[in-house]
Amino acid sequence: MRAAIFESFGGPIDVTDVPDPAPPAGGIVLEVRANGICRSDWHGWIGHDPSIRLPHVPGHEMAGVVAAVAADVTSIAVGDKVTFPFVLACGTCRFCREGNEHVCANQYQAGFTGWGAFAEYVALPYAERNAVALPEGMSFTTAAGLGCRFATAFRAVIDQGDVKPGDRVAVWGCGGLGLSAVMIAASIGAEVYAVDIDEDALRLALEFGAAHTFDSSSGDDVARTIRGQTDGGVDVSIDALGATVTAMASIRSLRARGRHVQVGLMLGDDAKPQVPMWRLHATEIELYGSHGMQAWRYPAMLEMIADGRLRADELVTRTVDLGEGAQLLTHMAEFPTTGFVVIDDFGS
Repeated sequence: MRAAIFESFGGPIDVTDVPDPAPPAGGIVLEVRANGICRSDWHGWIGHDPSIRLPHVPGHEMAGVVAAVAADVTSIAVGDKVTFPFVLACGTCRFCREGNEHVCANQYQAGFTGWGAFAEYVALPYAERNAVALPEGMSFTTAAGLGCRFATAFRAVIDQGDVKPGDRVAVWGCGGLGLSAVMIAASIGAEVYAVDIDEDALRLALEFGAAHTFDSSSGDDVARTIRGQTDGGVDVSIDALGATVTAMASIRSLRARGRHVQVGLMLGDDAKPQVPMWRLHATEIELYGSHGMQAWRYPAMLEMIADGRLRADELVTRTVDLGEGAQLLTHMAEFPTTGFVVIDDFGS
């Protein structure tokens, strides 16, 4: 099969032929029809994830057709159209038994702990616990965007942020993850304040339901501006970028007893930010993380997509082939895209 593979962190990503995978015990082989390009893949390529072993194939936002199943898999058949959360849960550990599969103690992450979906085929374990059947009519490109950024944003807004109609919600960073959060929060009646440095990203935020946008490239204190416009701060603030500057601004934009949700991945130089703990103590701000979403929560999200409340398909702003996707990944730190960019051509 063709796959995009790198042999050194930060080095070239080459599209080449590698052996086809076989299904692991309890798992399947997925013929990849679409795979999103996520900034988390860039973190992996740079070397921020210690679980990656070289040589490596990135990619964790996949959708496709089941090409092979292990002998012990009975509820999934060859030909099924499926997608997966990026956290593949074991189903037996304490967290899985509690329904919190997204923080599974024995989790497998394609594109990180194993080879991913920048390839024609990918082998996935724990398949019966984690496979999500695609609704009739949903395209592979739309489904590919759900497994990481959209599902993570859904959990961040609905489950962790506990956003309610009428809440004021700030979203810091309007890439694919942030735009998903804007759309989801607006869909349930929140008043959304979107922040980014890119005019095109802010334009999309307005299209997806933001009531207010702020260009933070000027160096103005946007957190102070938001507090001034909201009678003391927003109810929920989401860092969808994953940087010290946005995380701290998110916390500073909150009202007393507000909720900060950290969604953007903070690694490298941003792994250990100095959190203003005095502010948490003085105003009882709550801090939450959001790390993917359980497969059993997908039906609620898919129902909102099916009835038109969420327009996940519109977040896919560009499709590319495997070679283009590999090159684009190496430039993710420069924020060269808006919305979701999805690989939908793997060649032959």
